[in-house]
Amino acid sequence: MNYPNTRLLIDGQWCDATDGKTLAVLNPASGREIGRVAHAGIADLERALAAAQRGFEQWRDTSALERSAVMRRAAALMRERAADIGALMTMEQGKPLAEAKAEATMAAEIIEWFAEEGRRVYGRVVPSRSLAVQQTVLKSPVGPVAAFTPWNFPINQVVRKLSAALATGCSMIVKAPEETPASPAALIQAFVDAGVPAGVVGLVYGNPAEISSYLIAHPVIRKITFTGSTPVGKQLAALAGTHMKRATMELGGHAPVIVAEDAQIDLAIKCAGAAKFRNAGQVCISPTRFLVHNSIRAEFAAKLAKHAQSLKVGDGLAEGTAMGPLANARRLTAMAQFVDDARAKGATVAAGGERIGSAGNFFAPTVLDEVPLEAAVFNQEPFGPLAAIRGFDRLEDAIAEANRLPYGLAGYAYTRSLKNAQLLSQRLELGMLWINQPALPWVEMPFGGIKDSGYGSEGGSEALEAYLNTKAVSILCA
Repeated sequence: MNYPNTRLLIDGQWCDATDGKTLAVLNPASGREIGRVAHAGIADLERALAAAQRGFEQWRDTSALERSAVMRRAAALMRERAADIGALMTMEQGKPLAEAKAEATMAAEIIEWFAEEGRRVYGRVVPSRSLAVQQTVLKSPVGPVAAFTPWNFPINQVVRKLSAALATGCSMIVKAPEETPASPAALIQAFVDAGVPAGVVGLVYGNPAEISSYLIAHPVIRKITFTGSTPVGKQLAALAGTHMKRATMELGGHAPVIVAEDAQIDLAIKCAGAAKFRNAGQVCISPTRFLVHNSIRAEFAAKLAKHAQSLKVGDGLAEGTAMGPLANARRLTAMAQFVDDARAKGATVAAGGERIGSAGNFFAPTVLDEVPLEAAVFNQEPFGPLAAIRGFDRLEDAIAEANRLPYGLAGYAYTRSLKNAQLLSQRLELGMLWINQPALPWVEMPFGGIKDSGYGSEGGSEALEAYLNTKAVSILCA
């Protein structure tokens, strides 16, 4: 299929930027330009903001039942179009086609869940101290929202935010990633085709710093939601605080994997290995720091290296590809620096450790063993196909190392002991923990981190609260 040029969505209409400016979109498997994306200027943002305010005023007064019906139609369209949308995503982002199709299909499930949950946004009646007084607590949508999303999951990171906002009666302007514009545009198209009123959803691309500073400060915007790096997240959170805007921040992680002495090694390899190299490691919840009991560390490292070497790396559209290219050429340099630094400080390269070929952004699935704590890869999120292993003797020491860094997004653990599982559940400083299983970020569960990994949730009923105002109402009925 042909890759399309991507336009802005403002007031229900797809349009070019006012000044006609565009940016190139590159295929990470070849490095070649495959299309263009419109680059919004201030005039475009002003039109999007005015439309979002009008859209909000209409959508907030639309019944929860009607909003749910529109969202369910959008979900059905996503299922019908998942194959085509997945192909677009693979061309612009690089992940294997099966992963891209799954992301597009899962979007439908996310939309449906929020569509139904939006019908259960309840207030409450509070018993009063006088029979002549009625006390109620009301929930209402916060208003127009600005969403800023990353390139690693071009649909997933938009649809979680958009679905929660629409389910509660908010409008939203999405600033989607310039590197991967076509797949989020296809998601937005599904909502347009499903009947979302003009202005309720807007889509812009352009200069990230310019767009974020303008939208966050603008009085029309009442809430922001951001997924991305911790440094950028802190800047946007500070700006939101300056203007008293509510914010949800899903920021960087450096997920520990604790493999206890009694763990089922093959289960740990199967689950953590798949999670590590999914999307070439470009996942905020990707397992990165492997803390393995010294009695099984050598066996675990050898098996993980074998798993890494078995993966077919190539163009995501090619049959049998298990891992695609890195999305950006700059990540190749970062991966090489992590490997060189770890090796210089005493780590051994058990698998991979180098770029594959000279065309495209391909880097071999890499396993580093006996990695010292001072190595960069054990202190900075690699965001690539690097697994770093070091041993421990006491579970308490592994927990302390897992908690050492300021990140607290996700973590994994493998143990057959209920006592160990309970200790890990209570002591690990994380927003999400999966024990004896792969990452399963189902929409009905909270999704978010603590510490420098952010605050707020983009899953579960907790996700809707961020888009709602709470009003206490007391009426004297005499």
